[in-house]
Amino acid sequence: MMATSVHGAERPSVTVPCAGFSVRDTLNSGQCFRWVERNGRMCGTAFGRYIEVVQNGDSMTIVGTDDDDYAAVWRGYFDMDRDYDAIRKTVTELEPRLCDAADYAAGVHVLGQEPWEALCSFVISQNNNIPRIRGIVRKLCLHCGERAVGWAYAADPADAMAFPTATALAEVSEATFREWGCGYRAAYLTELSRAAAAGSIDFDFIRTAPIDAARKQLRSLKGIGPKVAECVLLYGFGRMECFPVDVWIRRALETELTGGTALIGSEYAGIGQQYLFEYIRQHPEKFVRKS
Repeated sequence: MMATSVHGAERPSVTVPCAGFSVRDTLNSGQCFRWVERNGRMCGTAFGRYIEVVQNGDSMTIVGTDDDDYAAVWRGYFDMDRDYDAIRKTVTELEPRLCDAADYAAGVHVLGQEPWEALCSFVISQNNNIPRIRGIVRKLCLHCGERAVGWAYAADPADAMAFPTATALAEVSEATFREWGCGYRAAYLTELSRAAAAGSIDFDFIRTAPIDAARKQLRSLKGIGPKVAECVLLYGFGRMECFPVDVWIRRALETELTGGTALIGSEYAGIGQQYLFEYIRQHPEKFVRKS
């Protein structure tokens, strides 16, 4: 551990190896909505902690954490213990048509996010785009979140607000959610927040139950359809066998992956999906429907 000066003050920081991992690509890959890049650092909040991450080749420095906090929180959040080289090999053997995508997005990991934040974020994501989702999530955090640990060091204090608890969001009216840009999703957030605050959503069951039972539980909640459920399971509960199908992935299934793919239902379907999602967004011309 070393101390790093940020905004004139000393903060603890940890430098760790990260060969094969891209902080920027992972945090900009559409699976989370709280991170911004400022002066070459990825700045954001998770698990009630504000950090800044700078990558230099095969190492990254996390400013605002110490060795114990890195081991307890950030190592798992960035999914540093999974062998992504081996997983890419498995994914491309199952689906050789994904070789280009897996190479292109090789540095992307699947984040270990807080389930409640993932649930709300992907409800907001329905029929929405990433900049707008980021803006709505930011408003929720500004209006209802608590200051994260390290808040005083943020260049923009809005970067360092913890995601609101279910109890805090349960106090927000549907009309206010609409004022914050949630549109028809406001009704979903109102009901979900009240249910979660009352303890009616069994997050432990969703994390550990057989996958079809976990899907059924999530899809019983208002506003949770197949795509949102798969996203929440993958990004909020670490269920790597889930395979969200949005407009981008559907286009791939109708073009380059026509006839379906053995990835669906496989152990690392979600990681393969993430490679494909990154690739098709940046190379849409390769996925043109043929008339």
